Amino acid sequence: MRPARLAATLAAALVAALASAAPPAAATASDPSAPRAAAPTPVAANGQLTVCGTKLCNKNGKAIQLRGMSSHGTQWYAHCLTNGSLDALSGDWGADVLRVSTYVQEGGYETDPKKYTDLAHSLIEQASARGMYVIVDWHMLSPGDPHANLSRAKTFFTEIAKRHQGKSNVLYEIANEPSGVSWSRIKSYAEQIIPVIRNIDSNAPVLVGTRAWSSFGVSEGATESEVVNNPVKAANIMYTFHFYAASHRDEYLDTLSRASAKLPVFVTEFGTQNYAGEDANDFGMSQKYLDLMASRKISWVNWNFSDDNRSGAVFKTGTCDKGGPWTGTAPLKPAGVWIRERMRTADDF
Repeated sequence: MRPARLAATLAAALVAALASAAPPAAATASDPSAPRAAAPTPVAANGQLTVCGTKLCNKNGKAIQLRGMSSHGTQWYAHCLTNGSLDALSGDWGADVLRVSTYVQEGGYETDPKKYTDLAHSLIEQASARGMYVIVDWHMLSPGDPHANLSRAKTFFTEIAKRHQGKSNVLYEIANEPSGVSWSRIKSYAEQIIPVIRNIDSNAPVLVGTRAWSSFGVSEGATESEVVNNPVKAANIMYTFHFYAASHRDEYLDTLSRASAKLPVFVTEFGTQNYAGEDANDFGMSQKYLDLMASRKISWVNWNFSDDNRSGAVFKTGTCDKGGPWTGTAPLKPAGVWIRERMRTADDF
């Protein structure tokens, strides 16, 4: 439980107890499975977000750090996103943000645009009802050139932006992991998609994928300097960085450190395992990343909120088919226990 939220809740409980001459309820902060106390939702506390310098800032211009989870592909794991699981994510976990991953290929959006647009819309509504921020993730992966899906992207983002125009909690991630293409090619795509969103929603931050699976090019032998020297011509944007701690070691950590000193960065996907989100967890290396991100107020989203058989899916296999349970640590794999605890104990905004 986040210390500031706990303190405020206990203070309120004490006042109420004294007024009624009844003893205050015992605090349960030491119990990692205890329900979280009520607190203002992330959106109620922070409102419309904007990019200020290299930071993500709230309605008062204060730099904040969002922490949350990404769905798996909604064509496979929509049944993991239920009233119960989303209640657990927002309440028991204390997540600030849900990333809704709409795959374009692999049986996703291209097979039935209306179905997957409607599904993304529904999940945005459900997260919004719980006071969470939402990242609308256009999960293009293969082909790695975002221009291959340019027309589809324009249609999808037009529809989603129209449906959610006026909301203060939506962020748009316009290309998940570009690969095999130059930064100038990715930049060209971004400069065509961003106006589509801006013409409808002028306030929402836009998240721009970077070269080589959103690694600032390091996975293809480049560095963040190509973005620093040739940034996207648009305001209120951030650049995305992805890492998987067991595979992506000091070279990647150093890249994130350098890039975030000069550019606004949002880590929209990371795992404690290898680059495929599987095999052993490296919690030590993962903690190095989390420490850096906390010190720089770099927002992050962990992959992924499902019961996939891989070690990176937080729920034990079969949990979603059974409809839970969702709260506490019993239904979680080791990665889920680790990331949930870091959401619950992280500092407030």
